[in-house]
Amino acid sequence: MRRIFPWLAAGLFLSATPASPDEILVDGIAAQVGEDVVLVSEVMAMVAEGEKQMRAAGVSDDQIAKLRAQGLERLIEDKLIHSEVRRMELYASDDEIDETIGMIASDNGITAEQLEKSVRAKNMDFEDYRQQIKEKIENQRVIQVALVPKVEVEESAVRRLYDQRFKDQPSGGQQIHLRHILVPAGENKNLDTACAEVDAAAERIAAGEAFEVLASEISVVAPNQGGDIGWVHASSLASWMAKLVAKLEPGQVSPVNRQPFGCNLLKLVEKKAFERITYEMAQPQLFREIQQMMIEAEFVTWMEDLRERTYIQRYGYFADAAKLDTTAADSADAGQGALFQ
Repeated sequence: MRRIFPWLAAGLFLSATPASPDEILVDGIAAQVGEDVVLVSEVMAMVAEGEKQMRAAGVSDDQIAKLRAQGLERLIEDKLIHSEVRRMELYASDDEIDETIGMIASDNGITAEQLEKSVRAKNMDFEDYRQQIKEKIENQRVIQVALVPKVEVEESAVRRLYDQRFKDQPSGGQQIHLRHILVPAGENKNLDTACAEVDAAAERIAAGEAFEVLASEISVVAPNQGGDIGWVHASSLASWMAKLVAKLEPGQVSPVNRQPFGCNLLKLVEKKAFERITYEMAQPQLFREIQQMMIEAEFVTWMEDLRERTYIQRYGYFADAAKLDTTAADSADAGQGALFQ
């Protein structure tokens, strides 16, 4: 699914084959998008982690090329949205960026200083992180201006969703607020390796680091929320989770737990008696969910229109790679671009 909230020199023409380890990256233009360009280095940075995992798994050259083509299409989309930011002058100020960073830190139960430390621990320049936040704010503003007015949520739709979700809710019992670190095992990582990562995270948490920070670094469960999975009814927990949670008091962290699908660590944030959720309580959140789904549908049409109205040309390697990937644009004109020498 496409994201809502969302990175002139001629050179040698290259076929869609991946680089070997001894080839040297030479920057160049991967695509032109209206007045903007997408650099080869931007694409390679976006797909670097995924490409590393795919190469370790021994995937084909064509699959690597498809990954890079998908990365380019995401960046083309970003450029199209940013062109709308410029056209409508919906820029974010430094104060707004600071405020958003503070909210992100607060939502994850950490300070702004801890958030900055976590960003730098990932070898990311904090100014680059601020730039990403700036772009997200601006992208959201474009969505608010261009798409939200086209969406009208009917009360009957909210009622139907409430009935589907809450008609069979329990009449009593206990509800649990959890944070979850999960490192999955699969084709690219065996269970021992996954558990070694979680063991290391558990040691850092025991030494005083925030569970939320470690979750944002390694977990596949709600990493942007510090592993927060919110409130769940105790009866809905998987048996292995229920056994761990039963031994925890609020604020405590479970032992590392191995399961066939991966390695886990749980933190019990809070627990309380379950209260039935009335329609009045649920209505605002359900309204937003439906609105978001409708906006996503509008986004696809809007993005297709932007693509049709904007000159887009992919160069060299990426023109060929786009032809291999069905999620990329249907046509990718052959041109010139530099990638490796």
